[in-house]
Amino acid sequence: MEAVLQSMNLKEKILLALKEVKDPEISSVSILDLGMVEEVQEIEGSVIIKALPTFAGCPALHIIERDIKKAVSKVEDVKEVKVDFVFSPTWTTDRITEEGKSQLKEFGIAPPPANHVMGEPWSIDCPYCGSSYVTMENIFGPTACRSILYCKSCKNPFEAMKPVADMN
Repeated sequence: MEAVLQSMNLKEKILLALKEVKDPEISSVSILDLGMVEEVQEIEGSVIIKALPTFAGCPALHIIERDIKKAVSKVEDVKEVKVDFVFSPTWTTDRITEEGKSQLKEFGIAPPPANHVMGEPWSIDCPYCGSSYVTMENIFGPTACRSILYCKSCKNPFEAMKPVADMN
């Protein structure tokens, strides 16, 4: 592993560190796999991370900022870290990687459908058994980005991440 790290440039090392920064509400998925990292700028050890909030009013932004700074500060040759939350481009659920979708399922959250058109109905499969025989129990889940559903096949309640599409 040490030899691999030695062969990486600083930006690659920073991205590797960001892969370890987990969403505070969904501890199985990284902010990279959620598609929250828009840009990494590095100039002579000064690093600026431009991150996209999943929702403008997300109460976890200060925790995410702290965790980004902590992780990136540990990278050799990084002298300072600044985190800027930006709102353009808009974060959408299409930014979630395939690995991120898999990690959401492992956590018990159904990932959002790809390329969803806002206003159209969306299909949700149970993250536990894969069944599409599910009912929406409450569109308003524990956070603004999730809904509560029930699988009629395996009888498990679960959450689903709401699809968020670019409105432009």
